[in-house]
Amino acid sequence: RQLDKVEHDLEQLERSKHQLTTELRSATTTLNTQQSAFTELLTESQFVDEAAFVSARLPKEAREALHTRKLALDNALQQAKLQLDSTQQALTLKLATAMTEESQETLASQHKQIQTDIDELSQKIGAIDQKLKDNDNQKGQQAEQLVAIDAQKQKLQIWQQLHTLIGSADGKKYRTFAQGLTFEVMISHANTQLQKMSDRYLLIHDECSPLELNVIDNYQGGDIRSTKNLSGGECFIISLALALGLSQMASHNIRVDSLFLDEGFGTLDEDSLDIALDTLTSLQQEGKLIGIISHVQALKDRILTQIKVEKL
Repeated sequence: RQLDKVEHDLEQLERSKHQLTTELRSATTTLNTQQSAFTELLTESQFVDEAAFVSARLPKEAREALHTRKLALDNALQQAKLQLDSTQQALTLKLATAMTEESQETLASQHKQIQTDIDELSQKIGAIDQKLKDNDNQKGQQAEQLVAIDAQKQKLQIWQQLHTLIGSADGKKYRTFAQGLTFEVMISHANTQLQKMSDRYLLIHDECSPLELNVIDNYQGGDIRSTKNLSGGECFIISLALALGLSQMASHNIRVDSLFLDEGFGTLDEDSLDIALDTLTSLQQEGKLIGIISHVQALKDRILTQIKVEKL
């Protein structure tokens, strides 16, 4: 068995030897052929010997990269040649195709008409350009006028404000304006007197009408009330405060030493009556003569000096 195995291995080695001998003979022939070709090319080249060629040769990786790049460039060149041929054929076809079916006479007539239209449009453009220049000049003049108008508006604004405040043909606005100033002063004096009587009320003028009177009720959260919905007692107290304020205004030019009240006490409740009498008493203590015309019994009991009128 060992002999058979060795003989089998020997047979395989003989066949391998024969195959390698054949390949070596073929490779030797190829090498000789390439060596002869290389020697001829080396003789024709600028290299002195094989060593000079080897030292000048690029590395294998660089040669392979250049080879790959050459293949890519060859492919791109082939594609460009194909596209060029296709484009050349399309151009030849386009050049062979007529641009129009119109005759030369018709085209000449159309060209003449187009040239006429161009001339007319040029004239219109010139006219429009002139209009634009005129418009620019007018804009400059308008800008100067607008500046003058703004200057006049600033001057007018002062007179306009005066007109808004006091201007009217019949002088009513001015009278209302002047009366409103006086009314403000009177309200101020009346509030001073009203504070002596009660801290509940404060008089103000109506914002919409400068000569109308409103009342701030501090006992109702500062609510602004019209004088039209005041009770009789409230009306009496406020009227008394206004009268006292008016008398105080008049006292700047003339001394007011007397004050006469005709009725009105019958509408007062006890608290309002006490407030009114306390106020009148304080005025009497300041040296003023207070005259009251009334039929209210409570007044008769509290006022000692009286003039009685009896019907006969």
